[in-house]
Amino acid sequence: MGPVLPAPWGGHVVTGYDLCDRILRDRDWLEPDRKWRGRRGGGTRWGSPSSTEMSKTLPALNPPDHTRVRRAAGSFDRNAIERIGRMVGPLTDRLLDGVAERVRYGEADFADLVCEELPVATIGGWLGLPSGDLPRLRELTHDQVFTQELLPSASQLALSDAATAELRAYFTELVRERRRCPGDDPVSRWIATWDTLEADRDKADEAVYFLVLFVLLAALETTSTMLATTVLLLLERPEWWSRLAAAPDLVAGFVEESLRYDPPTQVISRVAARDQMIDGIEVREDEMVHLMVAAAHRDPARHDDPERFDPLRKPGHLAFSGGIHYCMGAPLARLEAQTLLRHLTARLPRLTLVRRPSWAPRVAFRRLLNLDVALA
Repeated sequence: MGPVLPAPWGGHVVTGYDLCDRILRDRDWLEPDRKWRGRRGGGTRWGSPSSTEMSKTLPALNPPDHTRVRRAAGSFDRNAIERIGRMVGPLTDRLLDGVAERVRYGEADFADLVCEELPVATIGGWLGLPSGDLPRLRELTHDQVFTQELLPSASQLALSDAATAELRAYFTELVRERRRCPGDDPVSRWIATWDTLEADRDKADEAVYFLVLFVLLAALETTSTMLATTVLLLLERPEWWSRLAAAPDLVAGFVEESLRYDPPTQVISRVAARDQMIDGIEVREDEMVHLMVAAAHRDPARHDDPERFDPLRKPGHLAFSGGIHYCMGAPLARLEAQTLLRHLTARLPRLTLVRRPSWAPRVAFRRLLNLDVALA
């Protein structure tokens, strides 16, 4: 139908890989930030409490606010990844122990036992969160993400609003506790950083809250889906099980191809900063375009035989976005996925899919509800 076409709900959808890539990198295309959402009016989904809250987190900011907050956040540099990586291996083995025990006598839900648990345990351990709080935080994240969906329903927004309020209360108290008793953890370091940037202590603490909220949401939802989808693609291709076990260096390519073939985030939205043309189509200032990332990954102008799953192909995808909003947690997500595949193929006999999995009622953010496996 073409690389750009009108969206039935307004605005345009973009399906061409090169156009999606260019828009993600172009400063003339903005995030739908707080000011833009405010202009939509209080009666729209953009005026909901959860949407308003998300407009203050890093992914929804534009320069210069984005630049300031991203610098304060730091990044998952090599040292940080090494520190976190020391947790990922033992965590993965512990979770796989649970799967091995279950499949000895029957079935196991791999998504619930491993893919949901590994990201929350990893990021929770890094942030220094009590392990007993992690199951509830995981549940809240699943509800909160509805406000970031393409076309959320009223009931989905209500779930997101309630989850957002509970997350705010939890992390606001966490920031207060870390200010009273700072430790060697990211939250304490962010408090110290923001104290140098913001004279008002309440505003500084709120900035830290938004950073912690963003990190939790970003680390849990998309990473758990990435892990589940990658394992599903492996289960559907049993010939790759033995190949990865025999040649672990192929794991990285398998993960990258999984991100291309079925990315956890399938739609990214941007707003035009000025009137402009894309592929001969006029887009007005403030008008929204929806980058159909999953479709762009199947663009034959970018990839030969794009419908074929081929871990040996040259990597190329937009699963982690691009430009200034490129996912700063991408190295951690890759680390978790690669560790899981290496340990899984080395430790367990090849598993088999018991039944087709079901998916959550979403468009932009994929989520596998189950991944039931047994011994082959």
